[in-house]
Amino acid sequence: MNNTYGFDDRLKADAVNASISPDGLLDILSKSEVARLLDTSQGGLYRLFRNCSLAVLNSGSYLDDGKKLLELYHAFDIRIVQEERGIKLELTGAPSSAFVDGRMIQGIREHLVAVVRDVLYANDQLNQFDLATQEGTTDAVFHFLRNARVLIPQKPNLVVCWGGHSISRAEYDYTKQVGYQLGLRNMNICTGCGPGAMKGPMKGATIGHSKQRIKDGRYFGISEPGIIAAESPNPIVNDLVIMPDIEKRLEAFVRTGHGIVVFPGGAGTMEEIIYLLGLMLHPDNQHVPLPIVLTGPASARDYFTQVDRFIASTLGDEAHGLYEIVVDDPERVARQMADGMVRVTEFRNERDDAYYFNWLLRIERDFQQPFVPTHENMSGLDLTRDQPAHKLAANLRQAFSGIVAGNVKETGIRAIEQHGLFELTGDSDIMQPVDWLLKMFVREGRMKLSVKDYQPCYRIAS
Repeated sequence: MNNTYGFDDRLKADAVNASISPDGLLDILSKSEVARLLDTSQGGLYRLFRNCSLAVLNSGSYLDDGKKLLELYHAFDIRIVQEERGIKLELTGAPSSAFVDGRMIQGIREHLVAVVRDVLYANDQLNQFDLATQEGTTDAVFHFLRNARVLIPQKPNLVVCWGGHSISRAEYDYTKQVGYQLGLRNMNICTGCGPGAMKGPMKGATIGHSKQRIKDGRYFGISEPGIIAAESPNPIVNDLVIMPDIEKRLEAFVRTGHGIVVFPGGAGTMEEIIYLLGLMLHPDNQHVPLPIVLTGPASARDYFTQVDRFIASTLGDEAHGLYEIVVDDPERVARQMADGMVRVTEFRNERDDAYYFNWLLRIERDFQQPFVPTHENMSGLDLTRDQPAHKLAANLRQAFSGIVAGNVKETGIRAIEQHGLFELTGDSDIMQPVDWLLKMFVREGRMKLSVKDYQPCYRIAS
């Protein structure tokens, strides 16, 4: 597989210094807010604020290595200057690609404001919620999204598109075709906001919306601090939210989305698929409509055959029946999503549930509890048959989440460098399909963009 649809090995750290005035509601900050953002002490916000800011300034780059990005722009600095008329952001050593003729690109400016907003909200407000309970965590996710003003009370039309950042040109073009067909049918797009299968559907939808003279099309991107440096927001995203962690990011997807389309991908995409199926396998969610389609071009037929086989062999026939696979037919994908929107609308009306937030979906604590992919936690995962399917799904999701961290997240990469490979153990009839699937991802170049000879960050124990 050729994964060169936009990656350039000749990346250079061309950097500039600049001063900008943020637009919108965050042009005024209190002195205490500024102090918290610039706090460089242990536990202070500056490092998080700096790293997320650098990530959005790097929009459009096909570099999926958070550690390498931070090293490439090691001299980058961001400071907040308070003035009578508001604040200014002073940037030192910022990526030059964020500017045109000396002015910051407007979309990147908006993303930078989103960083300030979300980093402050996470620091100031999350401790107001009981994050040890299912209800408290869901309430926190709701308030986080509401603070970002992305919960819009309109009839269901938001399609969440998942898929890999490391995909072939044919797969990328196919994601654009699907996005185009969705856009023609007045549907909006939500993705993980990065490149590849996260950018393609948005790009296609812009053309579909333009043909239908839709001027307020939504291209909603949801990220989190650990992944944003490896998957910088693509330039099409017009609503960016940076959730506090991967678990709240995943919950934000399924609470706000009305249908799910999954394109080919690697470990991160498999994490999302298993998370979603784990939720839908819970008995309380069997009546909740959420159309799910796995799709790709003709060249991805074998990929989905193997993913389908993996799901059946690990999670069982019930999980196997929760989705449909559509190969090389963008119109059919879009029609199925449109039909699904009708079912979702009818269900929400009957149950008096909100259009903009799926309150009725039950999400167990196993899917909400933040998983820290240390070597101890990875080796301690329960990957055995002696548990309900949705519990096994929760643990498999964490295993794939750890692999993502070891591949692209700064903290995960450093942990592998210091302590060696993550180790996964479990029942052989589970671990063999996991091993087989991961080897397929490696063989097809789906793990990383920037490494030609990928070295696994894990090993499957015998």
